[in-house]
Amino acid sequence: MTQYQIDIYIEDSFFSAVHEELPITQDKWRSHFQKWLQLVNNDLNPAKEYEISLVLTNDQEIQELNNQFRHKNKPTDVLAFASLDDEFDMAEVVDCIPLGDIIISVETAKRQAKTQQHSLETELLWLASHGFLHLLGWDHPDDESLNQMLAQQQKLVTTN
Repeated sequence: MTQYQIDIYIEDSFFSAVHEELPITQDKWRSHFQKWLQLVNNDLNPAKEYEISLVLTNDQEIQELNNQFRHKNKPTDVLAFASLDDEFDMAEVVDCIPLGDIIISVETAKRQAKTQQHSLETELLWLASHGFLHLLGWDHPDDESLNQMLAQQQKLVTTN
């Protein structure tokens, strides 16, 4: 199985503000994303290094971003902003290729974890896997593609 190298940058504006430790360490996040890249069929060059930014925030901040970029003035659980562009092959000019940013509202994740009756860590992984698939070009404009994406997320989070 192909081994990918991932740099992960975590911006924690939630747990540090409430003086709590991250439920998933940076090393664990890196390990998850590396495994996920191995599991997802993609055209990424395994000789390159990849970078993902993960932002853990609150409902207010994600609502502002959701309004600014999606014109939906309400909080959401996860947003993803992909850096890869089909028109420009970044791999030709850089050694470390940014895949993009995943932003998760921890407040929403906590509510959803309680509703789904699983841990916050499980919910964070679920949301991160959703954002991760978006970074790789997955989308869900209809029910069929949503179901395919949800099945892929299930595969990712259950293999860790």
